[in-house]
Amino acid sequence: METFIELGIVFAAATGMAWIMQRLKLPLLLGHILTGLFVGPLVFGWLAHPDAITVFSKLGITTLLFIVGLSLNPIALRDVGRVSVLAGLGQIIFTSAIGFLIALGFGFSWIPALYIAIALTFSSTIIVLKILQDKRDLGKLYGRIAIGILLVQDLAATVILLFVSTTAAGGNLLALAEAAIKLTALVAALWFSTTFVLPKLTPVFAKSQEFLLLFSVAWGMGIASTFHLLGFSIEIGALAAGVALAASPYHYEISAKMKLLRDFFLVLFYVILGAELAFGNTGALWLPILVFSFFVLIGNPLIVMTILGAMGYRRKTSFFVGLTVAQISEFSLVLILLARSLGHVDSNVVTLVTVIGLVTFTGSSLVMNSSEWYFKRLKRGLSFFERRNPIAETRPSFKPETLLFGFHRLGQDFLPLLERGRKPFLVVDFDPSVIESLHARGVPAMYGDAADNELLDEFDLKSLTMLISTVPDLETNLSLLSKLRKRNRQAMFISMAQSPDEAMILYRAGANYVVLPHYLGGNYAALVLDKYGFDASRLEREKEKHLTHLEKRLNLAPKYGALGL
Repeated sequence: METFIELGIVFAAATGMAWIMQRLKLPLLLGHILTGLFVGPLVFGWLAHPDAITVFSKLGITTLLFIVGLSLNPIALRDVGRVSVLAGLGQIIFTSAIGFLIALGFGFSWIPALYIAIALTFSSTIIVLKILQDKRDLGKLYGRIAIGILLVQDLAATVILLFVSTTAAGGNLLALAEAAIKLTALVAALWFSTTFVLPKLTPVFAKSQEFLLLFSVAWGMGIASTFHLLGFSIEIGALAAGVALAASPYHYEISAKMKLLRDFFLVLFYVILGAELAFGNTGALWLPILVFSFFVLIGNPLIVMTILGAMGYRRKTSFFVGLTVAQISEFSLVLILLARSLGHVDSNVVTLVTVIGLVTFTGSSLVMNSSEWYFKRLKRGLSFFERRNPIAETRPSFKPETLLFGFHRLGQDFLPLLERGRKPFLVVDFDPSVIESLHARGVPAMYGDAADNELLDEFDLKSLTMLISTVPDLETNLSLLSKLRKRNRQAMFISMAQSPDEAMILYRAGANYVVLPHYLGGNYAALVLDKYGFDASRLEREKEKHLTHLEKRLNLAPKYGALGL
């Protein structure tokens, strides 16, 4: 009963703190850690039985890593694009190397220094995605790149957790060989289950939503427990369980259902983390905390901005992406707690990393929410991170009469029509590899983000006869339409929408035609059936035309790089 009462106190305090965080526009994760500080022994001491609550907190981090594993679909990782992979790996290498040298400079031995450096490397997926969603920036160029970098970081964190878990059995070759054999057997068993067993079982579970949730919990906890029994960490087991289901057609439903459990138990994880903070030696740690926090808040963005600038991206895109890596991650806290349980670091390192988390969670959230304000004031200085003549940003030397924003999917279908016409046109896309491929083919194209407020100012909108946008974001299309209509009320505006509601909004704003891909496809199929009726031979000819078109699209895809960025 005492544990039940303590849980009630914890959630009541967490609710009040969450309200404060929401008012201050700070991440709730920060509020949960502060809740732990208040209810823990440091302030009020309301947690007299923390061991029982710790079990729930373990479920929280297990569920979190299970959901992260669900997002690590190899196909999704393949499609994040070259820029995300290069920027993500580059940031990991430079941040960990510099962080390691700083830790050694503060007198940490090389093992704790290595853990600290790795903890500084990863960024918070939860915080970044939440802010991008709130700002409706997930579909923008910098948002897409940031998500790709986060995926690369998550994959790297998975490998590191796997390595730490594998070497935990001992440092000798015999122990490592035994661990490697066990791990190989586990991976083989998971591969067999994923390939042959789960595809037959998941449709059965998916018939009932409650059954699907029960299966997901049983699968995640079962695989995590199996890893633990064989000498690996529960964390890496939960990740592996998620990855095994990542290719399942039901992984979105599983993830959505598990998020409710994650949010419930994760509150307790961060509360316990805050309650266990010991500030007895914080006086000796204040300088490392200050330097490391400054490095994460300033150094990480500078590293990413330098990499993206070298790849030809504009300073605004580089700046916005850089801000998304200006905090440490949930993985950082999991890694440090795992290292402490293995005896690799002491409580001082846990306190150091957790306080760095508190500082960077707060600082990066405030800056990301006001990114436009900071960019306007730092714009001149940020020109250092932009190449003078970036290949991907070559400006047109002529005045196009037609602008096509977005070459992916619908944009490819418009290109043959524009090429057959006699009016000058220009393709604008946010993927440099696509632009380079179009240039090689002789197609006029330039790098740019349709959501960039300054981009349209570089064109003579009065001379346009048509503007086509295949960007699926409603706000971006409304912004393009508004700017076009202010300078040219005669030009045609064709855009894409995701739903009939969005299409109606665009029509009321003055769009000439709105493409609804799903509805347009269904309408065209109905017209085909109406035209050919039940004549299979005539329908077969239409099928051949469709196959020819699809083959052309598939042949074009490799030429234009990672179109799915």
